[in-house]
Amino acid sequence: MLSELIQESLKQSVHKIALTLGVPAIAEVNVALEQPASADHGDYSSNIAMQLARPLRKAPLAIAGLIVAELEASSSVHGLVLRTEVAGPGFINMYLDWQAWARSKGSFTLPQHAGGSKVIVEHTSVNPNKSMHIGHLRNSCIGDALVRVLRATGHTVEVHNYVDDLGNQLADTVAGLLNVPLAGAHVRFGDYCWDIYAEINKTYAQQPEMVQKRTEILHALEEGHGNTAWIGNLVAGQIVKEHVEEMRGFGIDYDLLVWESNILKEGFWASAFELLSQTEIFVQETEGKLAGCWILKQSTEDATPDTLEEHQKDKVLVRSNGILTYTAKDIAYHLWKFGLLEKDFSYSEFQSGLWTTGLSGQALPFGRADQVVNVIDYRQEYPQQMVKQALKALGFGAQADALHHVSYGVVSLSPASAAGLGIDTSSGKSSYAMSGRQGVGIKVTELVRLMEDMIESTRSDKNGLSSRLIATAAIRYYLLRFNLGTEIVFDFKQAMEISGNTGVYLMYAYARAQRVLSKAAAAGGGNGVSESGASESGVGEFGVGEFGASDSEVGESDVGEFGASDSDVDGSVVDESGVGESGVGEYGVGESGVGESGVGEYGVGESGVGGVPLFPAQLEAAELALLRQLSLWQDTLYTASRELTPNTICNYAYSLASLFSNFYSACPILKGGEASITFRLWLTRSFTDTLGEALDVLGLPKPERM
Repeated sequence: MLSELIQESLKQSVHKIALTLGVPAIAEVNVALEQPASADHGDYSSNIAMQLARPLRKAPLAIAGLIVAELEASSSVHGLVLRTEVAGPGFINMYLDWQAWARSKGSFTLPQHAGGSKVIVEHTSVNPNKSMHIGHLRNSCIGDALVRVLRATGHTVEVHNYVDDLGNQLADTVAGLLNVPLAGAHVRFGDYCWDIYAEINKTYAQQPEMVQKRTEILHALEEGHGNTAWIGNLVAGQIVKEHVEEMRGFGIDYDLLVWESNILKEGFWASAFELLSQTEIFVQETEGKLAGCWILKQSTEDATPDTLEEHQKDKVLVRSNGILTYTAKDIAYHLWKFGLLEKDFSYSEFQSGLWTTGLSGQALPFGRADQVVNVIDYRQEYPQQMVKQALKALGFGAQADALHHVSYGVVSLSPASAAGLGIDTSSGKSSYAMSGRQGVGIKVTELVRLMEDMIESTRSDKNGLSSRLIATAAIRYYLLRFNLGTEIVFDFKQAMEISGNTGVYLMYAYARAQRVLSKAAAAGGGNGVSESGASESGVGEFGVGEFGASDSEVGESDVGEFGASDSDVDGSVVDESGVGESGVGEYGVGESGVGESGVGEYGVGESGVGGVPLFPAQLEAAELALLRQLSLWQDTLYTASRELTPNTICNYAYSLASLFSNFYSACPILKGGEASITFRLWLTRSFTDTLGEALDVLGLPKPERM
C-alpha cells in the first residue's frame, strides 16, 4: 500500500537520525499518517516529529527538518514524493508525484499479514420457523460484504449459515401447526408459518397451559425420533430452502449449512461437556433457583453489577430438565470451528454448490479456521462473551482472541412505514420494533416487491438493469451504509430515494463513466474489450444481459424520474448528486456502451496502449481531488478488513462517486486537446476500475446501462 510505503520510509529516516544523534534505539515508532482535507497541506501529512520531541530532545520543527532532509537524501519513497515541506508546529507535509504514482500503482500490494489465513464467517443464521424480515436481511448483507472484503484482501473464507433446528422458535411453529387451525392464501410455506407463529403466541397468552406443549416438542426435537421430530425436520428444511433462495436474489451465498441437531447427534456437545468438566468454572448447581443446572461461572474480571443479574440465564448451559441452551451448543460448535474437537460432520450437497452437515455423506475439509467472525446483533453480545470465556478456560486463549463478534443495531420501522402495515401508531413512538411473535414487520419478499413495483411504474427506459435488481441493490446498500452500531429506522420512502448516499447513485456514476469510455472507443474504432479480454456485457453473478447492451440514447421526451438521457456525456453541468440541471433522473440512463478499456484514438496514452499518459503540468482541482481519492482505495479496503466494517467501503465509494461527478462537471472529458482528452479518459477508466472493485465488495452490480 502507498501509505505503508511512506510510513516505512519515515520509520527508516527516524532510525537513521536517532543513530546519528547517538540516541539509544527508539522503540517501535507508530507513524501516524493522514490525508489532509485540503490539498494545500499536502497529499499526506505526519506528526511524527512532535511524537519524537521528548526522546530526541529536540524541537519538533528541528526534528521535522532532519526527517525531510533524510527522506530527500535517501530517495526512500521511491520517487513518489515530489516535494516535502515542514509546517508548524512540526507537521511533515508530502506532495505526491501523481505521474509516478500512476505508473507504480499496479505494484502496490496489501501488507503481508493482511491475508493468507482461513476465516469462517457465520452470518444469517435465522431461526427456521418462518419467512425472513428486513431485520434478518441486515445481518445477511453485513455478513456477505465482510466475506467479500476478506476475500479481496487475500483470506480464504468459508461461509456458514447456522440452522437452529432445536430452538424455541421452531418448537413454537410446530406447536402452532399441530394445534392452531389457520386458513388463508399464502404463496410460500414460510409466509404461512409467519402467521402460525404469531397465532401460537397469542394462544400462549390466552391459554398459559399451552406453553407446556413447547417444552414437550423441544424434548422431542432433541431426541430426534418420532412424529414430532420428523415434522420439525420437514418444517425447518423447507423454510431453510426458502431462506437460501431469497438470499440468492441479493447475491448472497453460503458454503455450508450447519444444523444444530447434528451437533448433538454427532456427539459434539458430549465431547465439549467432557472438556468443560475438567475446568473450575463449569459446575452443577445444587441449590437455589438454578439447582440442577450446569452453569458456566462468570469470571470476576467479566462480572459487573449491571450484567450479573441481567444475563444470569445466559450462563446456564444445561437446564435442570436436561435441555441444552443455545450457548452450550454454540461452545461445542466453536470448538469444532477451530478444529479443537476430535470429531467431524459428514457432508452432503443441499443444493448445487451448497453443502450441509448430516449423519451420512462424505468427509470434506470444512472447519479448522484461523479466525472466526460471527455476525450477530448486539443483543447476543453476552452469549458471545461466554463462548470466549469457555475457550479461555479450556486453554485455548489464542482461539478466543481470534473469535470476533460483529455486532450491529437492529432494524425497526418508521411511524409511516408501521402505519402503512396496519400497525397501531397512536402511541406516537419514533420507531416501532419488529416482532415475529406479534407478526409485526415486513417480509423480505414483500419489501422487494414493493420497491420493484414502485421503480417499474415510474421508469421510462426499461432496457437497462431490471427493476428487481435495482430494488435489491438499493435495499442492500441502504442496510450497509450505516455504522454497524446504528439502529436503522427503516422507512420505505427513504429507502427508495435516488439521490445522495444510495446504491443507485453509485451505480449511476459507474454507468455514466462507462458511457464516456464507450463514446471514446466508438470514436476511435475501439472494440470495447476490457483489460481481461472479456467483453463487459453485464455477465456476472447478477445474471446474464441484465444490464442492457443497446447503444441507443433516450430522447428528452422520455426523461422522467426513473428514465434519463445522458446525451451531454462530454461534460454537462451536474449537481452534487450527479443529476443534470435539466432534471435528469438516475434510473434508465442511456449508459450502454462497451467495455472499460476505452481502446481507440482517445484511449491510448502517449506511453502506449494500456500505459499511463502524460499528466498535465498543472492539474485541475477536480482532477487532483479524484486522484487523491483513488489513491486511498487499498488503504480503505485494508482498514475495512481489519476493523470488519463494510460501511467503510460505502463511505469511500460515495465520496469517490461524488468526486467523479464534480470532475465530470468541471472537466469536459471528450473536449479539448488530445493530451487533455487522453489524460481524462485514463482518469475516467481508473475511476471505473476502482469503483467497480468497491461495487464488487459491496455486492452491487456494475451496470453499463441503468
